[in-house]
Amino acid sequence: MYRFLLTPRWWGINVFVLLAIPFCLFMGSWQLSRFEARVDDHRDAKAQAESARTDAARPLAELLPVDKATSGKQATATGRYGRQLLVPDRELSGRNGFYVLSLLRVDGGRALPVVRGWLPGRADAAKAPAAPAGEVTVTGALQASEQPGDDGVSDRGGLPAGQTAAISAASLVNLVPDDLYDAWITLDTPGPGMTAVPAKAASDTGLDLKAFQNLGYTGEWFVFAGFVVFMWFRLLRREVESVRDARLGILPEEPAAAGSPPVPGPSPVSGASDRAQDDASTPVR
Repeated sequence: MYRFLLTPRWWGINVFVLLAIPFCLFMGSWQLSRFEARVDDHRDAKAQAESARTDAARPLAELLPVDKATSGKQATATGRYGRQLLVPDRELSGRNGFYVLSLLRVDGGRALPVVRGWLPGRADAAKAPAAPAGEVTVTGALQASEQPGDDGVSDRGGLPAGQTAAISAASLVNLVPDDLYDAWITLDTPGPGMTAVPAKAASDTGLDLKAFQNLGYTGEWFVFAGFVVFMWFRLLRREVESVRDARLGILPEEPAAAGSPPVPGPSPVSGASDRAQDDASTPVR
């Protein structure tokens, strides 16, 4: 009964199933491992943020370039403040406001973006206190350059003069003539009248939308594997039923071809005439 499994058609079906199921299981396991890795990164980032608050500050040069291991670490730098910019549309504690960003020219002439604090309301240069004059030493959490479109980072252009949407060397290079660090720090002690901006976790270390997308893809790949098995058993059952019906002599009904003339049958009129002739030919007793 199962000799049909050796036909070329079923050879192709079986080979496809044997390849599709391991592939779906592999992809589902890989997506699950990506989700677990993001969970581990999120746990490590939280532990690192806790330890960074108590760790001693280190010179800026020792922590560059910024990566997952150094993001959020306490950094210290000495220099003189230069130009000041505003970063609009930044939320803090559920309120909309703006960052006050000052460029600190350190030894060597390079400028380090420093977020001195946050103020509520619309970005207004008149509200932002001026940066301290003279040489200063600042301490704050080291942060990687922002990317437009990230959480809380606007990607819109056309801002007024003296404002920037993202804190990054790529966004600031056209606004200031200085050679910029590809990093920035947020001060632990904000300027007068401002609120300190908390450090953000390094990118790809949180349970964000990407992490739950990996979890969703995991379920999809496992469902695909189950669907392949289900369809194979369904085709097998249909084929077995067809073979059994053929052995019992049960053939499927063939539908009439479209446009074929109907089979003529006896008309009511001709039937009545034939009966009348039979009655007339019968002798009367």
